[in-house]
Amino acid sequence: MSAEYATFGLAPAMRAGGVLANGDYQVHRDFVDFIVDGRPLLFQLSDLDAVSPLASDVPPAIFTAQVRSLLLEADAPLPGGRYVIYGCPDCEDLACGAVTAAIDKEDDDYIWRDFAWQTDEHADLELNGYHGIGPFRFHGAEYRAALGSLLDRDSGTERRRVLLIGARVALLAKLAAALRTIGIGADITHDVGGVPADELRAYGAVAFGRAVGEEQRAAVRRAFAGAGVDVAYVDGLAPIVPLLVAQIEHALDRSPVERRRLTRLVAADGEAGVEVTSPCRVRLTTYRLDRLYRTHTHEVFDGILEPGRHRIALAAKAVKGESFVVARTSGSVLVEAMAR
Repeated sequence: MSAEYATFGLAPAMRAGGVLANGDYQVHRDFVDFIVDGRPLLFQLSDLDAVSPLASDVPPAIFTAQVRSLLLEADAPLPGGRYVIYGCPDCEDLACGAVTAAIDKEDDDYIWRDFAWQTDEHADLELNGYHGIGPFRFHGAEYRAALGSLLDRDSGTERRRVLLIGARVALLAKLAAALRTIGIGADITHDVGGVPADELRAYGAVAFGRAVGEEQRAAVRRAFAGAGVDVAYVDGLAPIVPLLVAQIEHALDRSPVERRRLTRLVAADGEAGVEVTSPCRVRLTTYRLDRLYRTHTHEVFDGILEPGRHRIALAAKAVKGESFVVARTSGSVLVEAMAR
């Protein structure tokens, strides 16, 4: 086994939720990702829609047990000293598939080796092993410090709640229902004046409808600033629920920009420009409003892109009139209005 050391760290990440073009819902999950040699380990697994066991929405006792398990303070959950590194974002069933690895300790070092895709209790390394990944040897002090820091904080402190402010109550109700379906809390209001600071701290984002005036927006910003709350503000692009959900998902993404897969989206002259940092599946969806304010949805691209910048032509019917483009990977979402 190689004696070379890899660096070990942790960083916030998310599995982006959303309302998909076919009407399906994808649940939002916040989790802590493993950073190996300065890069998310998940990115080495190509297009994998998965989360680590260190998810913010699991009960604190289970979260603590997962951390202590990775510190080898508890027996391995799978035969052969194997641990789940990434699993299904929608359930905990191993049958859905999971990335597992054996974790050993040599002297003061921790070693992750024999990565594999596993769907039952026993891993077939020959058939389903990730032969190009690992082994990774981590300094014990660095490894314990990173994971130990998670035991000193509340794993459920991510503010996955949004405040919706707008004039169209029916639209806001539909938007709130869609957000709740994918795991994001949502409340509707017209005024936050007099709201206690502790209540404002529950929100990670505020979304304004297009009809909300600047005076009202400024009052809301003053209220949050006075409460000392760093909140993301979303200016709704159009009264289209899936589009607004995508905007809010982007606003809630607190992961470092340099550690995201999807880093750039531009939309102009009938095409979209997309930049990704690792091989991943990208879906492009356009939404447009016609003169009667009816919504038209077109899924214009769904495929694996290699790292770099890509230009993707959009069908003329998808970008007529007032139109918007949503780019989505499993971990992030970007939204742009079509420039003309």
